[in-house]
Amino acid sequence: MNETFILLLIGLAAGLLSGLLGIGGGIIIIPMLVGFLGYTQKEAQGTSIALLLLPIGILAVMNYHKAGLINFKAVAFMVITFVIGSYLSSKYVTSMPDAILKKIFAVFLLAYAFKLLLGK
Repeated sequence: MNETFILLLIGLAAGLLSGLLGIGGGIIIIPMLVGFLGYTQKEAQGTSIALLLLPIGILAVMNYHKAGLINFKAVAFMVITFVIGSYLSSKYVTSMPDAILKKIFAVFLLAYAFKLLLGK
């Protein structure tokens, strides 16, 4: 398969799962870019973050808003610290060895998976 087609499939999978489960970037896009297209962990993370820069989720947000399922007060509080946290961590991670970053990412995914599997 050519890279463009794979990227279109990754985008579709992330969009579908984002609307369905509220996931996409870290759990779908990054592993697929690394696994299917050979991106480094840093390239995959940077590409995923760049994708989030534009209002890609606007239609899903509109649907959730219509259903009364968005807490805008929570969004306002989180966006402030999200911007600060992502800026600070991106300054650090760009100089981190890719192998260490992959391990940190894998541990995060495993821990979250176990929490979902064993939680209530």
